[in-house]
Amino acid sequence: MIKIKEDKLTTQKRETRRLRAVKVPVEGSRNSALIMQDARSPQQAHSALGMHALAYSVVYDLPFFRLPRSSGETMTSTKRIKGVLSPVVTPFKADYSPDTARFVAHCQWLMSQNCGLAVFGTNSEANSLAAEERMSLLDAVVAAGVDTSRMMPGTGCCSITETVKITSHAVKHGCAGALMLPPFYYKGVSEEGLYRHYSEVIQRVADDRLRIYLYHIPPVAVIGITPGLVERLLKAYPTAIAGMKDSSGDWNNTKIFLDAFAKSGFDVFVGSESFLLANMRNGGVGTISATANVNPAAIHKLYTEWQNADAEAQQQRLNLVRDTVGKKYVMISALKQTIATYANDPAWGKVRPPLTELTAEQCTSLAAELKEIGFDMPGIKRVA
Repeated sequence: MIKIKEDKLTTQKRETRRLRAVKVPVEGSRNSALIMQDARSPQQAHSALGMHALAYSVVYDLPFFRLPRSSGETMTSTKRIKGVLSPVVTPFKADYSPDTARFVAHCQWLMSQNCGLAVFGTNSEANSLAAEERMSLLDAVVAAGVDTSRMMPGTGCCSITETVKITSHAVKHGCAGALMLPPFYYKGVSEEGLYRHYSEVIQRVADDRLRIYLYHIPPVAVIGITPGLVERLLKAYPTAIAGMKDSSGDWNNTKIFLDAFAKSGFDVFVGSESFLLANMRNGGVGTISATANVNPAAIHKLYTEWQNADAEAQQQRLNLVRDTVGKKYVMISALKQTIATYANDPAWGKVRPPLTELTAEQCTSLAAELKEIGFDMPGIKRVA
């Protein structure tokens, strides 16, 4: 970490004091960085750097600097990830351990349908997975040759330590971004507290390839992302903070972020394809949607054809499929059962407690409702 120490001067000279930059190693890297900043006071230094610094004694931590890459690692493409991404559902074996073979196969099928991978999202049951399980599954997907430039793993945890661990792992694999929940267990936390959390993660990861997509999902996490927090993080970390996923379910909220930040390069994904057309028309970059697990090609088609004359009709069709899967049933269980039905693979129906599978009656009615609307999953296959 870069630490800037304030020279201790006499009272008479204090009004014209300057700051001395100290070159120190950055945690987690053999490299080091140097910030030189002249100012009449620490406060002016903070203002000039466009960020907030936490002070203790006369040492000021200024985290705004170009993060070094680890030795020997190559830089990935700076092209931002956009389009349609799926929070990939996680298959489980009879003993509730992750089913790696089915997971990899589903990731490969999604990619064949022009769908990127937001593995370890809400619908992935990510918060029922240990950090080691997430990292092991990511290792398997990468080993299978899946393009990491189309991947945005969910890495946010309540613990800074675990968030850094999973995020660093994703960055080292060359993933295009990290979808990061706020720490959500403690409620009523301040914007200052959330800023410190994200700031600490960025500093500890210490890698200039890091691209964070803030995850706003107040219906589940309760703790949300505010425009004020985004503004402050962008000011301090304009490269590391790349965008957000808005799963508020409130288009007016999404529009606030689009109007405030989209033109400056802050990429907004909607959390449901129901808002995809509106998002694209207002400067958004795509969707990270649960039902992309089962309807990826049609969602991608609207993403690419949102300016076409039939865009509204495409949007209505997407809404119909989403409502069929998720309106009457628990979304995660219904998504898995849909895959089980169309892949003829009952093992896909399993969820990890505390979630439960659909009942036999629900499985039958869901299959009938999907058939009635002419739904299909071309190319989906049973894993041997």
